[in-house]
Amino acid sequence: MPPTEPGLPDTEQNQSRLVAPVDYDSPKELAALLDSLGFAMQKRFGQNFLIAPRARSRILDLLEAESGRRVWEVGPGAGAMTLEALRAGLALSAFEIDRGFSSFLRGAYGDVPGFELFEGDFVRTWPDALAASGRPTRAFGNLPYNAAGAIVASLIEGGARPERMVFTVQKEAAARMAASPGTKNYAAFTVLCRSAYEVKQSFDLPPGVFWPQPRVTSTVVLMKARPDALACAGRKDFTTFTRMAFASRRKTLRNNLRAAGWSDEQVAAAAVAAGLSVDARAETLSPEELSALFGGLPTRP
Repeated sequence: MPPTEPGLPDTEQNQSRLVAPVDYDSPKELAALLDSLGFAMQKRFGQNFLIAPRARSRILDLLEAESGRRVWEVGPGAGAMTLEALRAGLALSAFEIDRGFSSFLRGAYGDVPGFELFEGDFVRTWPDALAASGRPTRAFGNLPYNAAGAIVASLIEGGARPERMVFTVQKEAAARMAASPGTKNYAAFTVLCRSAYEVKQSFDLPPGVFWPQPRVTSTVVLMKARPDALACAGRKDFTTFTRMAFASRRKTLRNNLRAAGWSDEQVAAAAVAAGLSVDARAETLSPEELSALFGGLPTRP
């Protein structure tokens, strides 16, 4: 462990000296922990433990979080990244759906200043954390592959919107989040992410840095809040509109939006006002162009 910097407050010095309750780099010790907690939780919630210390350090570095900042961690599991964050002096709100892991985390880190734990589904529990500790400046987590989209969407649509978010997701999901118009991965979810954030695929994590090894490559995605976020970013009616516009990728805006309930005349007028063609496809339009088109349409009947 690196020496503590001189002049740090006592509480921060104590946090920097935190001892790991388990060897987070050892599959053998992690397996023993699971056995001691009574069941193989990684099978229940898609848990894959990041056993590469260098990767954990790189993720923490991407957060660029100063000591004392309030940070949210989604799905800490056994707490490998939790330990990194607490050693850095961050005020950490952890969200864990599994009762076994929650109990373990309370025992391991419950007395650390600034640490708080919220048990349950993140999408349902983060409003409690917002009320208790205020808006976080940062968020991070190794997101379950089947829930990553809902988690990111809830933060953008729900209004929490940390200034900087670092999430580990399946490589294909990362490609959708960061895609450019006109590419095969560009989709309604891309528009949701990029209407509020600058999104970058930072680096890949091969299966071998996890235990158990997933069958896919993961990617660490950096999301930085846009200073010029679209006015409609995060509005659920805008999200609904973009999904309708992308409903059939081969169809034009005219056809997709007609199927959604708007008349050809309404779509044509909105397109002209936005400087667009009704014969364009949604996948070719930027979030800004889709926002302009949305702004010119009447409320859907």
